[in-house]
Amino acid sequence: MLPLLGLLVERPSHAYGLASLLRERYGDLSATRSTVTSLLKSLERAGVVASQQPERVGKRPPRTVYELTDAGMVDFRRKVEAGLGEGRTASVDFVMAVAYAGVLSADHAASLLEARAERLEQELAVLEERPEGVAEVHMLEAAYWRTIVSAENTWVRELVSRIRSHDIDWTGVQGGEEKEDGA
Repeated sequence: MLPLLGLLVERPSHAYGLASLLRERYGDLSATRSTVTSLLKSLERAGVVASQQPERVGKRPPRTVYELTDAGMVDFRRKVEAGLGEGRTASVDFVMAVAYAGVLSADHAASLLEARAERLEQELAVLEERPEGVAEVHMLEAAYWRTIVSAENTWVRELVSRIRSHDIDWTGVQGGEEKEDGA
């Protein structure tokens, strides 16, 4: 759901356009127009998105354009915060939250990522080296996981540094500025 909401943060759109963008950007997602339409109608009932009057462009059938509501934006920001701060290591939740971190203030995003890096360092500290007497071939997954956690930690620390040094232009926060309390 985060990718769909994220596309609506970028601009209002109709189900066909959203399904096309989802397939284009996230090839692993199997997003059909009918699936996206059903999800949009459900999100509208929940007050997360609002529909505009259907419009006809040329000879195409009328299309209903959807946009995020204020409540939808608040919910979206909470999902991004949760993904950055609590998403499991090397998870799709974290990747999707990173993709839309721009809806948060630079300082807030950097703070969430710093806390994540600290958690990753704690995770690394408890990952044991291969126990004595256990053949390496029986512990390949442990070495793999240490490498993944270490790489994510390095990447997150570098991203925080780039955010804090203003190396990443955060002036065009999409979807409007968040409030001081992070809401």
